[in-house]
This record gives sequence, C-alpha cells and structure tokens, in this order.
Amino acid sequence: QVQLVESGGGLVQAGGSLSLSCAASGRTFNNYVMGWFRQAPGKEREFVAAISRNGAWTRYADSVKGRFTISRDNAKNTVYLQMNSLKPEDTAVYSCAADQASSLRTTGYDYWGQGTQVTVSS
Repeated sequence: QVQLVESGGGLVQAGGSLSLSCAASGRTFNNYVMGWFRQAPGKEREFVAAISRNGAWTRYADSVKGRFTISRDNAKNTVYLQMNSLKPEDTAVYSCAADQASSLRTTGYDYWGQGTQVTVSS
C-alpha cells in the first residue's frame, strides 16, 4: 500500500506558474512509476505526465508538453509537477498516482492521492 498526499495547488493568473508536490509513504517509493493526472469539472480524468522509477524517463500529454515538468526526489519520497505558462484550460483537480508497472503508462495506476485544486484565471 502507498499513501499519496498532494500539495501546492491554488489560484493563479493565466501565464503564471505553480509547483505541485506529492509526498508518498508506505512501500518503497522508487519501486513505482509516478504520474500526474487531472480532472476538470464535467470531464474525464486525463493523463498529464509520468516519470520512471529512477527519474531518467518522462512522458507528457501533448497539451502540457513544453510547459510542465515532472520530477522526483527518491530520497524525499516526493514527486513534483512544475507548471509554467498556465492557461485557463489547465484548471482542474490534479492528482498524483503510483504504478507498479515499469512502463510509463497513461492508465492502470494502482494508488491515488486525493488531489489538489488548480485554478487558472483569464
């Protein structure tokens, strides 16, 4: 079992930046691929980014590529999402997730945090 707690959400103007964190506890953090997902009101949850167990590989949704950066610190059991050049359409609840599989998947994650709200005003 892995427990995940996100932090860092908030309200920001379009063009601004926010940094999200996700602290993990429980089983060995570096055994998991970590991902970020988001869900806007009335929409399906969508994949945002994923990072490999050692942090060497990343994958991004086309909608955030070049603007968002995922990273992890295995010594601190934490994964991060740096979000720059934010747009109103980035408004959503952002959740982190842990995956026991080794590939950078966009679905099928095993453990989820409760999420943190990100609101981008125009």
